[in-house]
Amino acid sequence: MERCILKLSGGALKGKRESGIDPDKLLSIAAQIYEAQKLNIKSIGIVFGGGNFFRGRDSEKIGLDRVDCDYLGMLGTIFNSVALKDALEKLGAKVKLFTSLEVPKAIETYDKDKANKAFEEGYIVIFAGGTGRPYCSTDTATLEKARDTHAKLILMAKEGTDGVYDSDPNKNKNAKKYDILSHKEILEKRLEVMDPDAALIADEENIDILVFNIDEGHAILDAVKGNIQGTLIKKEI
Repeated sequence: MERCILKLSGGALKGKRESGIDPDKLLSIAAQIYEAQKLNIKSIGIVFGGGNFFRGRDSEKIGLDRVDCDYLGMLGTIFNSVALKDALEKLGAKVKLFTSLEVPKAIETYDKDKANKAFEEGYIVIFAGGTGRPYCSTDTATLEKARDTHAKLILMAKEGTDGVYDSDPNKNKNAKKYDILSHKEILEKRLEVMDPDAALIADEENIDILVFNIDEGHAILDAVKGNIQGTLIKKEI
């Protein structure tokens, strides 16, 4: 495996908590990422969501401005990314952290050339701050970073679901799971596994996406090894 981007939802860090970061969950994820890089991966990047702190799409529920809420969500991704960087470094990993939402006194601002150099020097690279723009999801941020760094595989870890279904399997016991899909089918069937902008970038750049359940044992390691049953999304099937 040459280079991949691991997309983690913020909720993956909650554990059994209502919000925030569960230290045991953080350490488990960090350990898997560190072990994964020791395998046959040339380089691995990480993009976090911020939903364990705040989701921009919740703005209507609480009466806040959507743009302000999106920035709160981006800050959540920074909290998660800083915590992961610290956990990885304590294990002995070499880590570089960049953010697309500028906080120059704390984190280096994202630059694609610097990110590619960090990959070439053997660093695990964490991308925080989403796209740095409101109205964009961390799915889009993930695909943009993959495009910038020439990664051809996204490992998209989900909570409580082992792939892509034609309807919500938690609500419909007859929901059908897809083993393989095309990027265009994601758009045509309006499947909610990622936002349309992300699916379009994946199709344009021919980037494969493996959707799997983060809660299944050592899921990250299994996904890297190709030993997990999820849904593979490709340009052509």
